[in-house]
Amino acid sequence: MGLPGFTPDEITAIVLSLKVAAVAAIASLPFGVLVAWLLARGRFPGKSLLDALVHLPLVLPPVVMGYALLVLFGQQGPAGRWLEHTFGISLAFRWTGAALACAVMGFPLMVRAIRLSIENVDRRLEQAAATLGAAPWRVFLTVTLPLAWPGLVAGAALGFAKALGEFGATITFVSAVPGETRTLSSAIYGLMQVPGGESGIWRLAAVALVISLGALLFSEWLVRRQRGGDEE
Repeated sequence: MGLPGFTPDEITAIVLSLKVAAVAAIASLPFGVLVAWLLARGRFPGKSLLDALVHLPLVLPPVVMGYALLVLFGQQGPAGRWLEHTFGISLAFRWTGAALACAVMGFPLMVRAIRLSIENVDRRLEQAAATLGAAPWRVFLTVTLPLAWPGLVAGAALGFAKALGEFGATITFVSAVPGETRTLSSAIYGLMQVPGGESGIWRLAAVALVISLGALLFSEWLVRRQRGGDEE
């Protein structure tokens, strides 16, 4: 069943964007938690360098990040050849490659939200658990993570919203193959090149706005519920 007023190509782009954004956010979340914990609690040489590398996608042009992914994970790239020969996974010009590009671009926002939440956890609670004999991993899983979960939700929502609107890195790495890598952003860009495509642009832009805003509002609602707030 199609959506009223939407063409089949537009519906395909919407569904694909939701899939790519969800996979990007879910797959990168464990790595985001690990890196955020290292930056919030770790003391090691090169911490500032790690912090800078994590935030690099925010300051580099998305096309540069997309080209770097193409060089590394393309069919002729070292990581791309290894994945294809070892696991039969091909990322270039596939929707999985779009998810990877979106995950990379949204990773800094995810890490920042989770890191701030972990830093707000009372260290005395962690120290009390450690004093009672809990191993560091157990302290993290039973004390830090439950108390910091609003940040995890916010980070995942930010990663999802960023992935939904990603364009530069995605189109550079995987192009805009109809039904495979043509997401909302690339579909909107394609309609800009077609005379009379304004109506389609407005429809897709409205969908992107509603979904992204909904994800952010849902995250905020969960955080307020966790904190017991009742403000509107």
